[in-house]
Amino acid sequence: MENSIIGIPTLPAFFSIFLLVYLFAYFVVFRNWGPKHRPEASSCLISLAHGPTAAIMSIYSILHSHKAPTFASPNDTFQNTVLEFSIAYFFLDLLHYLLFFPSDVLFILHHLATLYVFTTCRFVVHHGAYAILVLLFLAEITSGCQNVWTLASYRRVDSPAAAKLYDFLSPRFYAFYSVFRGFLGPLFMFKLGLFYASGAADPKIPRWAWVSWMVVILIAIGLSILWVLNLWIHWYRNKVQKKER
Repeated sequence: MENSIIGIPTLPAFFSIFLLVYLFAYFVVFRNWGPKHRPEASSCLISLAHGPTAAIMSIYSILHSHKAPTFASPNDTFQNTVLEFSIAYFFLDLLHYLLFFPSDVLFILHHLATLYVFTTCRFVVHHGAYAILVLLFLAEITSGCQNVWTLASYRRVDSPAAAKLYDFLSPRFYAFYSVFRGFLGPLFMFKLGLFYASGAADPKIPRWAWVSWMVVILIAIGLSILWVLNLWIHWYRNKVQKKER
């Protein structure tokens, strides 16, 4: 059955909301920003609208799911709603990258891969959302901090306050991100991999589905770890250079 909000299917409703947020950000909030950072900042604002909300919705769904759920349990109505909420966001942000940054292949592939996992779970397999939403929570719990840090990085050259906020957030955000993306994410993936490999998901989740999900998510986690590791190295080098001055 199709989910709906006051009679409007949830997927187009969520997409419309994110589109309005993006347009408001682009034409109102960041109208005086430069041509490069204006669309980037608008993307950050819809990410702020999505990330913390998706994390809250995911943890609520996890805590109020079926009795004794497994990683292969059928999706319930609210889990499908959370998936559609995230599908709407990633689809709009994908359009943003295709329009403004078509050469940013890594982000485009990331969004396509994420959409593949969410859409197949929601519309094809109809099972396994419990595990996907645990991973969504682990990914999006850091989103609020990350987007504030990103916005501060865009303005730090022109604004001393933004530079100060960026310097304050950097090690704290890196540590926060490292815990969830670098430790808890891989730990959960190991547990999920053991579950799938045991055959416990058969036949509810086809082998092609869980294998492809695992490949996509493991690559995403690996890239996240490399990204934050590079940030730590850059931060440490800057700290050493400041001490030597």
